[in-house]
Amino acid sequence: MRGVELTPEIPVGEVADLASRAEGAGFDTVFASCHYNNRDPVVALDRAAAATEEVRLGPGVANPYDTHPVKLASQVATLDEVSDGRAVLGLGAGDASTLRNLGVERDRPLRRVLEAMKVAQDLWAGERVDHDGTFVARDAGLNYEVGEVPVYVGAQGPHMLRMAGKHADGVLVNASHERDVSWAADRVAEGEDDRVVSGDPDVAAFASVSIAEDADAAVEAARPPVAFIASGAAPPVLERHGIDAERASDIGDAIEAGEFSKAFGQVTERMLEAFCIAGDPGDVAERLAALDEHVDSVVAASPLGPDREEAVGLLADAFDAAGV
Repeated sequence: MRGVELTPEIPVGEVADLASRAEGAGFDTVFASCHYNNRDPVVALDRAAAATEEVRLGPGVANPYDTHPVKLASQVATLDEVSDGRAVLGLGAGDASTLRNLGVERDRPLRRVLEAMKVAQDLWAGERVDHDGTFVARDAGLNYEVGEVPVYVGAQGPHMLRMAGKHADGVLVNASHERDVSWAADRVAEGEDDRVVSGDPDVAAFASVSIAEDADAAVEAARPPVAFIASGAAPPVLERHGIDAERASDIGDAIEAGEFSKAFGQVTERMLEAFCIAGDPGDVAERLAALDEHVDSVVAASPLGPDREEAVGLLADAFDAAGV
């Protein structure tokens, strides 16, 4: 997979235009990020489906907290129908600080994600579902036929990575640094040792990337997504990169309070290096090649760059130069 993530912080028509541009540039998968404070990703993906012909399309990543898992399964199945079988579900536990804004506690995230995946697969297979676990579904079913939809689990922590290696069609490793991706790939491999479904998982680095001819401009554009990533990073990840956990927590508090400028301003150079690939095309190609040593696929995730349209083309060239 050579993928790109688009964020519906821009109008959905522009997301569709970027998806078309990405398809023309050689990307084969387009994800739309899922945050309540942006435009609806399902609507954006519907527009993207109409503007493209071959790329796979899906939420990247949706969470089974702010949308009931049965409803989420139906949304993705509908996307599969309107795109003529091109849907893919990126599924993860969601951002804890953002979910708290909705009064949602991210309880038992690994179990919730696993149950949501299995219930969705049962529904897509035409089964009626009774489920009583981290969520409840009683005699649930879809009143239309669904094809096979691959599920990629977004993961960062060791237990979620192992679970994805054991159960999922693919893994979206939430990491941008070679050390983190290498460590994560080893955890996925541990899960593969106990794999319960057929085929090997597609292990993809879901890396925040910001690219521009002006390297400094690319770095500045990376601050917002890095703030979100740093605030939600697990303590071992922060420790691996020598990042102050208290400062990361302060960033999370600012995000939760809606003080985004304050949050972005607290992002450090070390956070930028750890949690984003940012720079000119040569810089980005070098780091993409380093990631590719450890995974099967790479997805270039938000922000892409200060100029998104230009960034899509520059990314395609960087992927080519990296041999990804």
